[in-house]
Amino acid sequence: MIGVVAEELELPAVTEFFELFKSPWERYQPGRHYDVLLSSANRVPESDAALVLIYGSKENASDRLQRIRARAAQGPKLISVCGERIPIYGRCRVLENHTDELLFYQTQQQLSASSRKEGDQQTLVRIGCDLFHEVRYLLTIGQPLEFAGTPTLELHIAMLRRLIIRARLPFVEILPVPTGYPFIVCLTHDVDHPRVRYHVFDHTMFGFLYRAVFGSTIQLCRGRRSLRQVAVNWKAAISLPFVFAGLANDFWDQVNEYLALEKDLASTFFVIPVRGEAGVDPQGHSQAKRAASYDLIDVADDFHKLQSANREVGVHGIDAWCDIEKGRVERERVEKITGPRQLGTRMHWLYFGVQTPAVLEEAGFDYDSTLGYNETIGYRAGTTQVFKPLNARRLLELPLHIMDTALFYPAYMNLSDDQASAAMQPLIQNANRFGGVLTTNWHDRSLGPERLWRKPYQQLLDELQHNKPWFATASDVVSWFRKRRRASINEVTNKGSLLRAELSVSENGGNLPGLIARVHTPTRGDRPFVDVSVTSRTNIEVPI
Repeated sequence: MIGVVAEELELPAVTEFFELFKSPWERYQPGRHYDVLLSSANRVPESDAALVLIYGSKENASDRLQRIRARAAQGPKLISVCGERIPIYGRCRVLENHTDELLFYQTQQQLSASSRKEGDQQTLVRIGCDLFHEVRYLLTIGQPLEFAGTPTLELHIAMLRRLIIRARLPFVEILPVPTGYPFIVCLTHDVDHPRVRYHVFDHTMFGFLYRAVFGSTIQLCRGRRSLRQVAVNWKAAISLPFVFAGLANDFWDQVNEYLALEKDLASTFFVIPVRGEAGVDPQGHSQAKRAASYDLIDVADDFHKLQSANREVGVHGIDAWCDIEKGRVERERVEKITGPRQLGTRMHWLYFGVQTPAVLEEAGFDYDSTLGYNETIGYRAGTTQVFKPLNARRLLELPLHIMDTALFYPAYMNLSDDQASAAMQPLIQNANRFGGVLTTNWHDRSLGPERLWRKPYQQLLDELQHNKPWFATASDVVSWFRKRRRASINEVTNKGSLLRAELSVSENGGNLPGLIARVHTPTRGDRPFVDVSVTSRTNIEVPI
């Protein structure tokens, strides 16, 4: 059991942190025995815990006792901690002789608590940052672009796990991976422009013509397009009048292409619920080009195809991010087509504010999948896991990690196909390392002219399938994480040579994969952990 000493204002961040690192904990109670005492407050109570972890950016008594020479620093700052490079966003203490090394030391001290055997040693570890301030920052503000590629919150969890293992303490956690899989993949598609024929003489049509004719020719000269791709784009541009007249196939109608490409892989399509409404941006302005040129009735056939293929439909919201009543209308319009079910949303253009989770929850949404970057790929909230925003009661956030426009738009990363495939590799590696979910977004028109981003998407699918993850719709991913959040680890005892624990989870998760409990046994060098499948009620008894 981990006992946590924290200030009252830190408790929401503490609670969510231990939903992500799902191991038994409670707020410190005097007189109770804890294997680990974690303090982020100014006070560190006397304890018989074998491991005491002291987080904090201010100098304390142990610093002075150890005569550590450190100075205050202010983030954002990339810090070296135990061999990892971790961004710190708030205040921290760094070693005086180093510009980027966090105050970190470990010492042994004699236990004075009478409840332990005489001569027992207590390990004290000092870490010079405010852990739960960092958690709050990541889950509310999010990481700036310069640190987008770092799964910062997962690194904080990994460091805590490593410290407990290094202290040779057995413990139990429920992993963020489903039984039988290394991680989860959620393939999503924002439906912004389902047909080019809805864009007669508007900015989208003229933008397409410029990029198809002039842009692709320029890219050919720069070696970024093949002659065949330029020919495809020119042909599409020439055929445009015939598409408008209904005499040629609409080359932005890509639903069948996605179904053929993904085959039996689950995916989710987010559709804009209302035509011609641009909504407001975070500054309160309205940009006409944000408005959709289609209505739900226009894509009714697409809904039938997707539902027949067991795909999911969600809401690509306009004003739901800031207006409860408009959010309800947007949800209800899509719900009339999908039927009564739990609906999730992703905001068009990724509009998001601090109050967005609470607004979406009041509007009746089950989950949101907006938190990501327009300009790059990576971890806006620093995590690979679905989490509960700190101002929400039930709504969960499915973070967005990879978006095609971020990879290829000239104003953003501006990558070639091969460069994009290379850029996505670290995120796949992180999914294998930390578990959780990797969420992708390939827009509806991205397979067709003038984008022609089919090849990198096919490469991404091939690479992901090679890793054998669980491919799931957005709502199934969120439901699995809800199932994990409902699980509990009870009655953990560590006596003699056995660790015993009782695990339970309410089994209303349908056909979702199971949960895995990992029992860490660091004193057994031959087998440092044992994995156990968790059912509705599971008793664990593992030699340590």
